[in-house]
Amino acid sequence: MSWNVRIGINPISWMNDDLPELGGETPLETALSEGKEIGYAGFELGNKFAKDGPGLKAQLDAYQLACVSGWYSGFLAELEPGQDNAQSVAAEIARCKAHMEKLQFNGVKVVVYGECAGTVQGQIDTPVARRPQFANAALWQAYAERLNAFGAHLIAHYGIRLAYHHHMGAYVESPQDIDMLMQLTDPAKVFLLFDTGHAYFGGAPDPSVVLQKHIQRVVHVHCKDVRTPVIAKARNEGWSFLNGVLNGVFTVPGDGSIDFAKVLGLLRASGYEGWLVVEAEQDPAVAPSYAYAKKGFETLRDLVAGLH
Repeated sequence: MSWNVRIGINPISWMNDDLPELGGETPLETALSEGKEIGYAGFELGNKFAKDGPGLKAQLDAYQLACVSGWYSGFLAELEPGQDNAQSVAAEIARCKAHMEKLQFNGVKVVVYGECAGTVQGQIDTPVARRPQFANAALWQAYAERLNAFGAHLIAHYGIRLAYHHHMGAYVESPQDIDMLMQLTDPAKVFLLFDTGHAYFGGAPDPSVVLQKHIQRVVHVHCKDVRTPVIAKARNEGWSFLNGVLNGVFTVPGDGSIDFAKVLGLLRASGYEGWLVVEAEQDPAVAPSYAYAKKGFETLRDLVAGLH
C-alpha cells in the first residue's frame, strides 16, 4: 500500500523573505516553474505570493501546484500592557482573519504558526542565544492556554489546525521547550510542525528522538538538512540565526548529516499523512536553487518510494 504523503517545497530555496539579498531579484514564476519541473506537488507561501485567496489560487493553478500551507506570525507569547489572556487571543483572531481565509480558500488544512513575540530570529546582529524564554511555570501555562484558545478557533472557523513551528531564536527552540509545549497544550487544539533542521540546531543531535516522542502531535513536516561543522561554529562563536543561514547551517535533504531514512520511517510507521516540505534557507549564489531543490526532492522521493 502506498504512503499517502506529498512532497512540497518552500520558495526560500530561490528567494529569502528575511534576507532579500538572497535571491530577492528572482521572480516567483521562476520558482514555481522550476519546482513543478522538478516534480514538487505544491509550494508553501512566501512574500511574493498573492495576498488574497483567488489570486493565490490562480498563481498556483497556472503551474498545476497545490498550496501546501503558509507561515503565520503569531504574537501570543507576550501580553500587551493591560491585556489579559482573552484580549490577547481576540487580537490574534482578528489579525489572522485574512491569512486564514486565504489558506481556507486554497484547501489548506494546517497553518505554520511561528511565534514572533520577542523573537531574535530576524535580527542579524543578535546572537541566537539571546532568544526569549519564559521565566516561570505560570507564564508557560498562560501561553499554553492562549494557544489552546487560538487553535480551537482556527479549527472551528476555518477547519485549519495550528502546526506550531519550533524555531531558533524564539520561545520554543530546544527539545525541552518542545516537551513543555506539548505537555501543556491540548492535543486536540495545538499540533506540532516538526522541523528536522531546527530540531538539530536547537539541541537534538538525533532529531528522530524528538520526533518519536511527539509523533502523534505532528501534522506538518519541514525537511531540512544541516551542516554539522557550521552549526558547531555557529554555537561556539555565538552567531545570530541569520548569520547561520548566510554561512550555510542548513541545506536540503541528502546534502547534510541528518538520517532522513530514519525520520521518514518513523513518520510512515506512525500513520502520518500530509506534506513533506523541503525548506532549506541558504544563499542561492552558493547553493544554486534548481540543483539543490532537485537534490532535496529526489532524496525524499526515493526514500518515500522505499517505504511503500
